Amino acid sequence: MKILLVEDELKTSSYITMALREQGFIVDTAHDGRDGLFLAVEYDYDAIILDVMLPEMDGYEMLASLRESKRTPVLMLSARGSLDERVKGLRLGADDYLPKPFSLTELIARLQALLRRRSMDSYDIAHLQVHDLTIDLLARRVIRDGSRIDLTQKEFALLSLLARHQGQVMSKMMIAEQVWDMNFDSDANVVEVAIKRLRTKVDAPWDIKLLHTVRGMGYVLEFRD
Repeated sequence: MKILLVEDELKTSSYITMALREQGFIVDTAHDGRDGLFLAVEYDYDAIILDVMLPEMDGYEMLASLRESKRTPVLMLSARGSLDERVKGLRLGADDYLPKPFSLTELIARLQALLRRRSMDSYDIAHLQVHDLTIDLLARRVIRDGSRIDLTQKEFALLSLLARHQGQVMSKMMIAEQVWDMNFDSDANVVEVAIKRLRTKVDAPWDIKLLHTVRGMGYVLEFRD
């Protein structure tokens, strides 16, 4: 699942991003309200974690502007823990409010609860389907043709990324940046190794192959009849 984190404190942002990626989330970050609003409007996210105290445009302003066009679930973070501040955020359209300081365990639990509530409204939000392959994003479960496939955290993140872009060729650089949060080095083989391992689990036992190499361009997950 893809999360947008809008937090201006770089240490806090790095801390949260690392924790979310360890849980298998794909995370984009912004460090001020204007950049956060641009990303939130231009791209689709499963949820947004939004700090209140931001430069350029504070979290309340960003949330109010976002709600003019999108209903993406928002979990607000703030050192302002008063009742009035929490009520203000909820009235502007926040789905949950977590005062600072907080534990990462609680943050992740609240985020997962928020995503579960959203998934009750639409099965498709929590599941990705490619032919006979089903990816349950919340349960972190992969099923193909009735058989469960056990994946590592990175393998699950990689498969989810490819499934979200079903039919679209993903370059090695795009994959490395979004799954490993690294600038791709042409000498590194981390992506090739991960793809090979994923193929062994997702494709090898079945006659129909879903993960394809597009020579000179990258990889694509799709059913080819």
